[in-house]
Amino acid sequence: MSQPRKVSTEKAAERLKRRRRAEARFRIYGLLAVAIALGFLAILICSVVINSIPAFTQTMVGLEIDFDAESIDPSGTNDPAVLSKADYSGIIKAALRTTFPEVTGRKEKRALYSLISNGAQYNLANTVAGNPSMIGTKQKIWLPASDKADQLYSRIEHGDTTARPGDEAPLAWLTSLVTKGDIKTRFNTTFFTSGDSREPEQAGILGAIVGTGLTLLVTFFCSFPLGVLAALYLEEFAPKSRWTDLIEVNINNLAAVPSIIFGLLGLAVFLNFFGMPRSAPLVGGLVLSLMTLPTIIIAARAALKAVPPSIREAAMAIGASPLQVAAHHTLPLAAPGILTGTIIGMAGALGETAPLLMIGMVAFIVDIPSSVTDPAAVLPVQIYLWADSPERGFAAKTNAAILVLLVFLILMNLLAVLLRKRFERRW
Repeated sequence: MSQPRKVSTEKAAERLKRRRRAEARFRIYGLLAVAIALGFLAILICSVVINSIPAFTQTMVGLEIDFDAESIDPSGTNDPAVLSKADYSGIIKAALRTTFPEVTGRKEKRALYSLISNGAQYNLANTVAGNPSMIGTKQKIWLPASDKADQLYSRIEHGDTTARPGDEAPLAWLTSLVTKGDIKTRFNTTFFTSGDSREPEQAGILGAIVGTGLTLLVTFFCSFPLGVLAALYLEEFAPKSRWTDLIEVNINNLAAVPSIIFGLLGLAVFLNFFGMPRSAPLVGGLVLSLMTLPTIIIAARAALKAVPPSIREAAMAIGASPLQVAAHHTLPLAAPGILTGTIIGMAGALGETAPLLMIGMVAFIVDIPSSVTDPAAVLPVQIYLWADSPERGFAAKTNAAILVLLVFLILMNLLAVLLRKRFERRW
């Protein structure tokens, strides 16, 4: 009678070993999946970082500029209006001809002039306006190079001096400037201090950052109060009925609606019906608030449900009204979860592009917006515009803008985690 029991024990031990081996394999598969996901993420981030490096540097060319008084300020009054009308482009061209006197042909001169950015004349005008005493002197001024010159200088830095069709003369001129020490690179502050531009070397993200900030402010002040009040009513005051069930189902469904639908709604209602300004942070914020409102309501309701019923019962036991219970006890205790859900919803809105394209925020905007009704771009749309540009210099700008957007998203999610860690209470 003991033999069957021994066999049964051996089979049970074998089954236990197989189960443990299966569990070990499952853990290995899970770790392998996580490692693969992290590997792809690291490759993506490294690719963006490496490709964005050229956007953070700017090539500068040093030229001996002749600030001729007759051409800049003939009257000698140092009047800012007169100084701003001077032909600074012609002054730069004259300096280039002086630096390379062997260039005489019209076609060669055009190629020579293209070494300097078209925006250099405005840099020179600002320099003279800030220091009028320069008029009548000759000084070495560092001016931004064009995108083409920047690409060629990058090749020279990496030891590639092979002339390609059409690049022979510019490559020789840049090599001469390198030999004389009249070319250098510096940190590209223009990328963070200027708006968009048709020229890659002049394009910046300040306008997009300001537009993004204004749009998110409108989104927050529209969606947060409405979302919290709606969640508070549904969770604390609304009687359970078919109507409240229908509202809850619709809220959950709206959270899963594609974002472009909200863009179409904004186009039909805010632009076509109400006639609001196109490509303005006000309209963009209203559209994004419609998109984030269901997320905030769901997160706020979950946070309110997490508050123990004993808190409400204790408050009512000492005579507090339902409104006092909600305002003085339930809502403050649920605030960390509500804020976390709101920040996550805002972070999702920060990365949206499709609804903003539908309301016209794809326009080319150079000026920095100063109010919510001014035309503006946002970072995701700016990335979309630069990615569609044919100039090679915009490729680095696109990656750099993606990196800035990722930093903002990481900071917002980190803030949500810190708020939860700091204020969350475990019951």
